[in-house]
Amino acid sequence: MEAKKRRLLTIREAAKLIDGLTEYRIRQMCARNQLPHFKAGNRVLIAEENLFKVIFGEEPKSES
Repeated sequence: MEAKKRRLLTIREAAKLIDGLTEYRIRQMCARNQLPHFKAGNRVLIAEENLFKVIFGEEPKSES
């Protein structure tokens, strides 16, 4: 059984991925536990699928 590979985004990458969403707003959402995330050293990482679920209520479309 093959595990699904997850794409992890920094706050900056997440903000660039969605128009109108700022780095400041993503930091707020993480601090308020509105957006699932984890810390790796000083970096905050967000799974791309979690970002799309929270913002749009859906999974990102896979690139085949």
